[in-house]
Amino acid sequence: MYQKSIVHYMTKICVDILFYVAILCCIMIPFSSSWLFMYFGVVEASALFVKATLLASGISCVYILWQLKVIFRTLMEGNPFIHANVSCLRKIAVACLVISLIFLVKMIVMPTISTIVIVAIFIVGCLLCLTLKDLFKQSIYYKDENDLTV
Repeated sequence: MYQKSIVHYMTKICVDILFYVAILCCIMIPFSSSWLFMYFGVVEASALFVKATLLASGISCVYILWQLKVIFRTLMEGNPFIHANVSCLRKIAVACLVISLIFLVKMIVMPTISTIVIVAIFIVGCLLCLTLKDLFKQSIYYKDENDLTV
């Protein structure tokens, strides 16, 4: 009944690669002082704040990618409409909200146009995940009702 396509496999591979790259980037943040100073023009006084912002948002991104890996595991098993995926989407929405709050604080301390864009993108991502969560929850209800009818 369920057809796995090459797009599912390619997307799963991309999520897996991004997950490990994000972990590597988070590990490298504490060691990036000279690079931050040179490339971005960060002054030494604000380097700790920039590193904390990048590390906190990086950890949140790793968490989002982990939740996506959990969702893809259920998709590959052929049953994505389960309550665990509803929970994963809710957790992704909270992580998106955390990232937007982190960059909202950064916007107050070090305002840039890109920070405003990042806040807007992650707020939209949070709303999207909450909408998908409700959609999944409703589809689970319909699936369970249909299974009981048959």
